[in-house]
Amino acid sequence: MKVLNFGSLNIDYVYGVDYFVRAGETLKARSREIFPGGKGLNQSIALARAGARVYHAGCIGPEGEMLRALLSKDGVDVSLLRQVDAPQGHTVIQVDRKGQNCILLYGGSNRCVQPSQVDETLAGFGAGDWLVLQNEINLLPQIVDAAYERGMRIALNPSPWEDNLKDVDFGKLTWLLVNEIEACQSADCARPEQAWEALHARWSGLSVLITLGGAGSVAHQVTGNGIFEVRQQAFPAQTVDTTAAGDTFTGYFIAGLAAGMTLPACMRRASMAASISVARPGAAGSIPERDEVEAGLSRL
Repeated sequence: MKVLNFGSLNIDYVYGVDYFVRAGETLKARSREIFPGGKGLNQSIALARAGARVYHAGCIGPEGEMLRALLSKDGVDVSLLRQVDAPQGHTVIQVDRKGQNCILLYGGSNRCVQPSQVDETLAGFGAGDWLVLQNEINLLPQIVDAAYERGMRIALNPSPWEDNLKDVDFGKLTWLLVNEIEACQSADCARPEQAWEALHARWSGLSVLITLGGAGSVAHQVTGNGIFEVRQQAFPAQTVDTTAAGDTFTGYFIAGLAAGMTLPACMRRASMAASISVARPGAAGSIPERDEVEAGLSRL
């Protein structure tokens, strides 16, 4: 079974700050570091390190060869990446002394996907294969429609949330993976605990995973035998940088599903992977290897 991640690749410029800069303020940064990133790239690396057979599709600019090389080094198939003449997508990230972050995203090359590329990319995939998506590339509605017609299982992490997501048919998704804020945005509700019922009422076949930060995560899986709810605690960690925690969780979670693991096992492994990642700086570089995750679980 194959996993296709049609997603973004970014260069992350990370600034250490005492607190997040406010409107009209000039703030000195304590440090600056440059990392590979992008929700798509992070999730592909997490998928690969979790043991999945991963293909990454998308667009890279002239500065993006380092990103291609990084994916390839982790065992990700990069044959579906397309070179474009546009600035590489990048982010400007502030990380405060508590390890929390805020992110400014520039799409650049990631917004250069062409309709013909969608058809060419999906030609090698079919029923039962997984498609992983985020909202950092263009043409999401077309990609979802084309993958659904091919019988692929589709997992969407709708981040960052924007109005273009209203054009995506959520009824064609297998899984929606959201944090607390995205859960409310997706369901148009005030509190994340209201999100599942609102989403299920509108799309009865959609399974939903909600990550809740320090409170852990909750999943509602729709199957032919009914709806299964699983709650997973967050494992304790000394937080350094939360930048790729959600992407790490997503990659390990989908890899577990693709491997046929039970839902509780998928969530437990994903939670451990995320707890390891937050104790390290950076995005892609903070994602743990499978052996590290298994070792962490064995110590519990």
